[in-house]
Amino acid sequence: MKKKILITGASGFLGKNLILKLLKDKSFDIYGLIKKGSKRIKNKKNLKYIYADMIKTKKKINIEFAYIINLAGNIDHKNKLQTLNAHYKGVRNLLKIVNLKKIKLFIQIGSCLEYGSKKSPQKENLACKPISFYGKAKLSATRFIQQKLKKYLILRPYQIYGPHQKKDRLVPIVIESCLKNKSFACTDGSQFRDFLYVDDFCELIKKILKKKNNINGVYNVGFGKPNKVKDVIKLIQKKINRGNPIFGKIKMRTEEMKFTYPNINKVKTIYKWRPKIKINDGLKKTIDFYAK
Repeated sequence: MKKKILITGASGFLGKNLILKLLKDKSFDIYGLIKKGSKRIKNKKNLKYIYADMIKTKKKINIEFAYIINLAGNIDHKNKLQTLNAHYKGVRNLLKIVNLKKIKLFIQIGSCLEYGSKKSPQKENLACKPISFYGKAKLSATRFIQQKLKKYLILRPYQIYGPHQKKDRLVPIVIESCLKNKSFACTDGSQFRDFLYVDDFCELIKKILKKKNNINGVYNVGFGKPNKVKDVIKLIQKKINRGNPIFGKIKMRTEEMKFTYPNINKVKTIYKWRPKIKINDGLKKTIDFYAK
């Protein structure tokens, strides 16, 4: 019998990539939760959509899901109210409207920003002291889930990149600017960040769904090895052979850390997962997608 999966944020970057990954596996019936008017993947077997605003709706969803994967959120973290609603109040409401009777696992996508300014490599046992409002909203959601649910995983990703990402994130901004042969402002690029290709992330979730006995807890998800932001920008520029990054034009945020990357030993050990796609290959795949 096919397992029913609810994926919130199904029209977003992670949602779209995860659905495309899981559609290749015939053992799942996938339900995507999206707002009316959102772009969706059309005419695919084993894929249905539920139209609702996760924050506002009071109508019950009576389907008995085996798994719920919460990928919903907002990108504009400058708007504090929207950020709180999308990343905390949305989770509270979701647990009110879904049928939890036969739930085997709730997967929450948290954030590395829940750790705040903790030194890297960051481990899951660190006491969380988020600085940003986004990090605080995500941590509130984490704690709520830990209090309310018996079966859950909190995945804390770092910098995920790849096809279908909106063009207001670092990698697509640089790719788009270089493809158009534009000059574009950057920080000095001295930060070190962890970059994970989206297909590696989706492969981990697939492994989680296939595992019989999942262990509740928080799991860092990343490549496990940081790259200098300036080097990543230059690598994109070199591959496209166009574009002009102006380093130092943008000032770094006062709370921004020089090094941010995870210790991923926990997720590697428990799920026998390790990232396979190195940044050179991941960037090539991403550039090819946007070039089309």
